[in-house]
Amino acid sequence: MHHVLEQWRREAPDLDRSAFGVVGRISRLAQLVQAEIEPVFVVHGVNGGEFDVLAALRRAGRPHRLSPTELSRALIVTSGGMTKRLNALERRGLIRRQPDPNDGRSTAVSLTREGKRLVEAILFEHVANEERLLSDLSDKERAELAALLEVLAVSLGDGVDARTRGTSSAGRKRRQAIAAR
Repeated sequence: MHHVLEQWRREAPDLDRSAFGVVGRISRLAQLVQAEIEPVFVVHGVNGGEFDVLAALRRAGRPHRLSPTELSRALIVTSGGMTKRLNALERRGLIRRQPDPNDGRSTAVSLTREGKRLVEAILFEHVANEERLLSDLSDKERAELAALLEVLAVSLGDGVDARTRGTSSAGRKRRQAIAAR
């Protein structure tokens, strides 16, 4: 990244490159982190997206059941993408789809016993791997980085109703609340 910024400094000295440095590093980190995280899932026969589904069901608490729509919203995945994940997990016996006991028009997705065992086995390895990835950062640095990334995510509309994304004082108020922590 430093090399790219230096090239732009040389070729376009009047260009403000500060956003390049931030966005470029975030993009590069996303690639690096993904490459370090995915192998933990692959060893267990799932991919990161499938693990996310299993983890969402597990953290929902007993009876570890959500609707496909709730899963799509929680994981920010299209309904088509969610269907693909659910089909793969159901084929392997990790989830079960049944009529929703509270709404006969809907389907409920629940963890099977095997799915629960698998997500719990992966979870400890996944957390240990994430800890390894952040081991060079102090607790203070982690907290500062997490807060700054949250401010950026909120300013880009994460966790904000799509109708107000990027516009209102909601993002500004949220950033102020985060900064005050």
